[in-house]
Amino acid sequence: MATVASLRSPAFLPPRASSLNSSARGLRGVSSVVIQRREALFQVLLSGASFASLFLTKEASADTDVQGNFKPYADETFKFSIMIPQDWSVGAGQSDGVRSITAFYPEEASDSNVSVVITSLSPDFTRLQSFGSVDDFAENLVSGLDRSWQRPPGLAAKLIDTKAANGLYYLEYTLQDPGEKKRHILSVVGLAKDVWYNRLYTVTGQFTEAESEKYQSQIEKAVSSFRLT
Repeated sequence: MATVASLRSPAFLPPRASSLNSSARGLRGVSSVVIQRREALFQVLLSGASFASLFLTKEASADTDVQGNFKPYADETFKFSIMIPQDWSVGAGQSDGVRSITAFYPEEASDSNVSVVITSLSPDFTRLQSFGSVDDFAENLVSGLDRSWQRPPGLAAKLIDTKAANGLYYLEYTLQDPGEKKRHILSVVGLAKDVWYNRLYTVTGQFTEAESEKYQSQIEKAVSSFRLT
């Protein structure tokens, strides 16, 4: 019998960031179009996964093949695959017609999880490179999240590493609210074309320092295994 679970961890990605470059709005021509598209993409990226809480219906994957302690999960509707720990639960969130989410998380209470958020985009968004290199992408994203400079200080965001491979952008950074545990974020971002629109895929794995020994390697493997099919 299906049960409903609420992930008690913070939102899979933090709240919407402010405009990335408001001073550039007065630019004309191609440069202006590129800047507007970059701003739009990051607004979608940041808002697409900013759920304060998620109510997830647990469901079993039909594929039970196991590679080590992992099993494959394939979504035929949204055309992606990912390896997840064998004993983790799978939850599907309510789709609003623009976004859908699938989350993977341990059975026991934990701040660690992996989510795949898929957001519909207009046909204008064709490839990640349209929005800059992976380094530019990551720096803009993390600086948009960081509020450590405020008084009193807010959320602190720090970029650790970036990589572009397999047609995807890979990001690693940390987030820490004042007085809260530091969260390590591993993220993969990709674009895929559909008949009527394009899809933005945001894969986010997170774990706290307190749970790093238990979950870090599992989350690293799960996030790095993500592929568009």
